[in-house]
Amino acid sequence: MKLAKKVALITGASRGIGLATAKILAENGATVVMTAKDSDRLQNSSQEVLNSICISGDIKNSHDVKNIVKKTIDEFGRLDILINNAGIFPKIKKLHEIDDDEWEEVLDVNLTGQFKFTREAIPHLQKTGGSIINIASDAGLKAYPGFNADAYSATKGALILLTKCWALEYANDKIRVNCICPGVVDTDMTKSFLKTEKDKEFMDNEHPIGRIGKPEEIANAVLYFVSDEASWTTGAILTVDGGESIK
Repeated sequence: MKLAKKVALITGASRGIGLATAKILAENGATVVMTAKDSDRLQNSSQEVLNSICISGDIKNSHDVKNIVKKTIDEFGRLDILINNAGIFPKIKKLHEIDDDEWEEVLDVNLTGQFKFTREAIPHLQKTGGSIINIASDAGLKAYPGFNADAYSATKGALILLTKCWALEYANDKIRVNCICPGVVDTDMTKSFLKTEKDKEFMDNEHPIGRIGKPEEIANAVLYFVSDEASWTTGAILTVDGGESIK
């Protein structure tokens, strides 16, 4: 088992990429701590993941974040892997139409929340020489025509740069920090702009491979980064996007 005796904490783990990641890490021997805001959905999802526990909490709430990390350590005595996956997607609007609350909510969840979890996890990862994976987006790498989700793009771009900053800051502690940038993946988050067959066909064609991605395809990339196979890899930014960002 690639991840035997490892303890992994995954944010946004109740669905989509987070749930797929929880499954594949557990299948490879890790003990998985799943966290998300919706406690009922999280509890239901955790039933699909072997060797897992779930701890609900709001990523925007510092007390919740501290509590989740503390309970992980109290239960298992260690933390080896942090997957910063939680995120939200705003309504598509041009910049001048976005109000303060909309902007701040996306930043609070997609960026400040990732900072809070990483800050709490670092002291424990320093003891294990652990691994951090940030789930960003190819929308953090380049601008796309008509993709008017400025707060989302800003947070993902910032997370990409923070990956490099954290990789340098904690290399001496043997903590590896890497980043995955998915394209459009078939999850609940993308359903809002894939409502019709015409929408789906258009989005498939936007990707040179000819289709949107599956959550499991992102999870497979996570598995590589957190395994010993990537022991000499840190600060890497991997696009898993069907070629969308190279056009």
